[in-house]
Amino acid sequence: MSAVKPAEPASVTEKAPINWVTTLMFAFTTLPLFTVLPWYLWTHDVSGWAWFWGVAFLYANGIGITAGYHRLWAHRSYKAHPILKVGYALFGGMAIQNSILIWASMHRIHHQHVDHVDKDPYSAQRGLWYSHIGWMLRDYPSSELDFENARDLKDDKIVMWQHRNYLALILGMNIGLPVLLGLAYGDLWGFVLITGFLRLVVNHHVTFFINSLAHFWGRQPYTTTNSARDNDFLAFLTYGEGYHNYHHLFQYDYRNGIRWWHYDPTKWLIAACSWLGLAKDLKRVPDFKIKRAMLQAQFERAREKLALSTAANSNRLNELQHLLEQEWQQFSSTVAEWTRLQSEKFDTAKQQLSDKMHERMHEAQAQWEHSEMRQKLVAMERKLEESLELQRQRVQLLRTQMAYA
Repeated sequence: MSAVKPAEPASVTEKAPINWVTTLMFAFTTLPLFTVLPWYLWTHDVSGWAWFWGVAFLYANGIGITAGYHRLWAHRSYKAHPILKVGYALFGGMAIQNSILIWASMHRIHHQHVDHVDKDPYSAQRGLWYSHIGWMLRDYPSSELDFENARDLKDDKIVMWQHRNYLALILGMNIGLPVLLGLAYGDLWGFVLITGFLRLVVNHHVTFFINSLAHFWGRQPYTTTNSARDNDFLAFLTYGEGYHNYHHLFQYDYRNGIRWWHYDPTKWLIAACSWLGLAKDLKRVPDFKIKRAMLQAQFERAREKLALSTAANSNRLNELQHLLEQEWQQFSSTVAEWTRLQSEKFDTAKQQLSDKMHERMHEAQAQWEHSEMRQKLVAMERKLEESLELQRQRVQLLRTQMAYA
């Protein structure tokens, strides 16, 4: 006899009122792509410059969202020069995904309540369509605005300037700019359709893939506590945002793709801006924490595999169980040693800086950065990181053996 399925929350089963502003905006921008654009491409010679500027603005919009709206303002993963922030505000606003203030506030709620069926504005638990675009088509309670989590953004003059002038900005950037370029190149409607409509719709859905596909399709090397996934193909489409499993665990890292081979142009742009003096205080998660998360996820999968194993060779399974527990004990010991080391490093730095209070603060900081004690502690950290990496390889080998046990 099958169990009775529990009733779903009212917010899931009851339809909210239609958000006509958003619904009509999507309809107005999408309809020409299936009607006017095919006819125009068939009957007219479209200027190559329309395609060039369409792609250029597509990437400018994407970077404005990923480097600006997301990593700068929503997560404060680095600090940016005002010139850079104005660029993000203009081209991120051109993407018509709401003002920085609204977008970042909503995104912070998503991270705080990820996968919660009622509180996460674009919860993947409510389906692929809902998390992709459906959540914007109706006025769901989870989308109600509350800027209590964005007080820092309300103190940002550029954020508030964009918020107050958002309508004028999006009209000027999405209508005025393509029209001016179209007149300049002698292809008004080609620019309006390609640099305007096509660019905007592509940008919309590429961004929405992170809310939808990146919670359904891919791998989970860092954590299984939420639905976010890493996906290299989505990273290529979304300027590096596809490494979503990592991002949901370490949201304050300015990188999403942490390996040198990870395609993350947003990360490269932020790093380049730091070299040019346009960005600073770039936040990075220590390698030890990353390796610890990966190894912990491996332990979880290994235990699940052992629990589900139906192999007849119980002695072999017991042996693998014993080896896994030995590795877990070593892992716990390594993590405890690293935690103790961090505490010692903090106390030592605090003491050295306290002893030099009579000097200028930045000079005292520089002396600590180059002190013999700090170099010794850093060397110890690296040994622990190497130990963790070797253990990760051993646990991976154990998991492989379990598959054939």
